[in-house]
Amino acid sequence: MPANRGEKSAAPESDSAATVRATISFPADQYSTLEEIARRKKVSLAWVVREAVDIYLDSKSPLFAQRG
Repeated sequence: MPANRGEKSAAPESDSAATVRATISFPADQYSTLEEIARRKKVSLAWVVREAVDIYLDSKSPLFAQRG
């Protein structure tokens, strides 16, 4: 059964780390830039966003960094 809006859906327990799916809207210019970065790095757009979030979180609260 699909998760309801706003409800977090965790990955199966067998995965090494639980993940949560999120839907995020970006202004068109930001989205285009993210796509270009992903294309140049030969990675997914999701990877680019996760990397950016990791860097942001590390810069805001280095004591609680969760980078792997």
